[in-house]
Amino acid sequence: MRGFFNGLVLGIILGAVGFWFVQKKANEHPEAQQRFEDSAAQLRTNATDMAHNLSDAVRAKLDTLDLHGDQITNELATTGKVFRAKAQAAGVAIADAASDARAVTEIKAKYAEDSTLSAWSISVSCTQGHVSLSGTVSSADDIGRAVAIAYDADGVVDVTSTLTVKPKQ
Repeated sequence: MRGFFNGLVLGIILGAVGFWFVQKKANEHPEAQQRFEDSAAQLRTNATDMAHNLSDAVRAKLDTLDLHGDQITNELATTGKVFRAKAQAAGVAIADAASDARAVTEIKAKYAEDSTLSAWSISVSCTQGHVSLSGTVSSADDIGRAVAIAYDADGVVDVTSTLTVKPKQ
């Protein structure tokens, strides 16, 4: 949209320069005056068409995003804000949620396979690839083992552990 407006301004400037040049030449040659008037009429028609197209595009965007005055007033009254998200962003969030669930499942499965770690005593959560571990393990070495296993899972960005060593009985 920004490029369109820059092009529009540039077009107006070039049109003004062209108008001046053509006006100067038209005064030198009478037959050029008629061509100039025809060109000016065509330019006016093109500018009017462009303005209508821009207006239609803005109106379509407002319709698509439900950004009409009454809709905005209702949203502000009910939520105190106006919020719109692109469908792509929602798709990424859904993909992230699925990736997080896969990471948690993979980590828990690896803990279940490991003879020294208990999948029941370690809680795993994941948000946007950030894994959090909590619970208890038998030794400090097991904390390192649990973090290493979690870090190795697909989609994991980082791991934060608040695991504690349970006292020996």
